[in-house]
Amino acid sequence: MRNALTIDVEDYFQVESFKSLVKFESWEQFALRVEANVDRLLAILEEEQIRCTFFVLGWIADRAPQVVRRIHGQGHEVASHGYAHQMVTGQTPGEFRDDIHKAKSILEDITGEGILGYRAPTFSVTRNTFWALDALVEEGFLYDSSVFPVRHDRYGIPDWTQYITRVQLRNGASILEVPPLTAKVLGTNIPLGGGGYFRLAPLWLSRWAILRFNSVGHPAVIYLHPWEIDASQPRFPLPPLQRFRHYVNIETTERKLRRLLAGARFTSVRNVLSL
Repeated sequence: MRNALTIDVEDYFQVESFKSLVKFESWEQFALRVEANVDRLLAILEEEQIRCTFFVLGWIADRAPQVVRRIHGQGHEVASHGYAHQMVTGQTPGEFRDDIHKAKSILEDITGEGILGYRAPTFSVTRNTFWALDALVEEGFLYDSSVFPVRHDRYGIPDWTQYITRVQLRNGASILEVPPLTAKVLGTNIPLGGGGYFRLAPLWLSRWAILRFNSVGHPAVIYLHPWEIDASQPRFPLPPLQRFRHYVNIETTERKLRRLLAGARFTSVRNVLSL
């Protein structure tokens, strides 16, 4: 059973926790650290002979197309993370359509091939923004990885299936939905698929959840961000909860990732879905 490893390519200052401190209009003022961090991840993946999916932010691709070329040139799948890292819940349908179209066009121009997958910033396809899936299909996407089947203050559809599933849409089309890894405990989905959850949970728990998925014939989906292996990134004065979410165990992420990759089989979402 091959599982899906995914990387959300954004820089440290673009995350949702920093929205009140760093406005989109000021992004140009920050030196990019994402290129060096992506190179570190590419080196790790090359060592392990793993090809995965990079959900690349269009704004990053616009300013550092060489990053996308290196990802693509090393045989990894390039997918879309939108353009401006705006949560779907904060956009109108028209704004969302413009954002995904712009990012997809940039990535396709750089790679020279179609972009099949999308992941919304902060997994912000919810019951209230389910219309986004119709727009994705109309823009030519074949799969989405934006629905997190958990309860969270910013995102999530708690009663959504844990597994990859085909969703029938109102426009008569369908799209494959690829949720991150969770474990069902006492009837509740516990997030383990990546980000702060992966950094906080003991590695044996993530491995157990992956094996449990595989034992019933389902691939697990893991995600992380390049800034999560960058312990020396500039620190922001955040409220306690946001500070915890962003920085918890960031010093150990790379070591933990290497151990995870050595203990399970991983590939891209595209390969898992046989697209």
